Amino acid sequence: MNFSKLSKLNPGDKVGIVSPSFAAPGKWPHVYELALKRVREVFELEPVEFSVTSKLGASKEERSKDLIDSFIQNDIKAVIASLGGDDQITYIKNLPSEPFIDNPKPFFGFSDNTHFANFLWLNGIPSFYGASLFTQFGMQKRMDEYTIKYIKHALFDNGEFELEPSPVYNDIGLGWDDISKLNEERIYEENDGWYWDGNINTDGITWGGCLESIDELLRHGAKIPALDQFENIILITETSEEIPSSDYVKRVYRALGERGILERVKGVLVGRPQAWSFKEQNSAGQKSSYRKEQRGKILKVIREYNKTVPVIQNMDFGHTNPQICLPYGRKVRIISSEKRIFAEF
Repeated sequence: MNFSKLSKLNPGDKVGIVSPSFAAPGKWPHVYELALKRVREVFELEPVEFSVTSKLGASKEERSKDLIDSFIQNDIKAVIASLGGDDQITYIKNLPSEPFIDNPKPFFGFSDNTHFANFLWLNGIPSFYGASLFTQFGMQKRMDEYTIKYIKHALFDNGEFELEPSPVYNDIGLGWDDISKLNEERIYEENDGWYWDGNINTDGITWGGCLESIDELLRHGAKIPALDQFENIILITETSEEIPSSDYVKRVYRALGERGILERVKGVLVGRPQAWSFKEQNSAGQKSSYRKEQRGKILKVIREYNKTVPVIQNMDFGHTNPQICLPYGRKVRIISSEKRIFAEF
């Protein structure tokens, strides 16, 4: 588990913009332009679009080439995914390792980008689980200050920083089809905070991602860390806007248990579940019940395989906002006695 040391960026540096899954810039160019403006004005970086970033229906080969090119191009200092999608499992496994091992740099993305983050992890390259271009940089009205703080840590700062709960959260969307909504404020609600179970102080290297993508990795036999490596891993999971049932979540966690993973991990961090979608516009009460049921199922399964590992749920990473772009393949310290978490950025 020897990971590359990633270089930090400086104002004026170029960052690559790629679409490893769905080419959102090709469907919503007005959101894309807003997000690029934020990259320039909030972070003082220069975005560079690659060949099929905006190409709807780009082939797997074209998207693979963009990923490779964005890493081997020396003046590109970091790479940001435009959005997620649903098909990385079909081609990430075929990427050559050498271009990435020889040119390690920070990669930002989540959801379907779990597959590329896992690929980088297996090749000893850390990344950041979060900060997709559309969902964080292209946030309507303004970017969340909480989100900005952790993106800046990831881009510019060396060292260990504390992860802290946000007092509010948002999972109610504003449609990207209507350009006028770019000036609307999203609805924020009071956050429940983090739910802790377990009293052990521990540390480990983060691995995991979107639970639906982890399910894909398991069911298709994709390469993941070896069992002995899980003895030093902090498992991270979160669920998407698909709002999977608690029984589905239970089964994926049970699969992790039956594979011998849950009994070995040093800690489990679970992101706040997305509980609202345009297809499933749940009330505040329905969302609260959904999150509570998921928390209970996750904890019950984990405790069947591991009685003592610290489990912290409803954390601020994943598909809701504001968001921590969580270091992936980096050390996290869990101080259960003080209910504090620190991560190496």
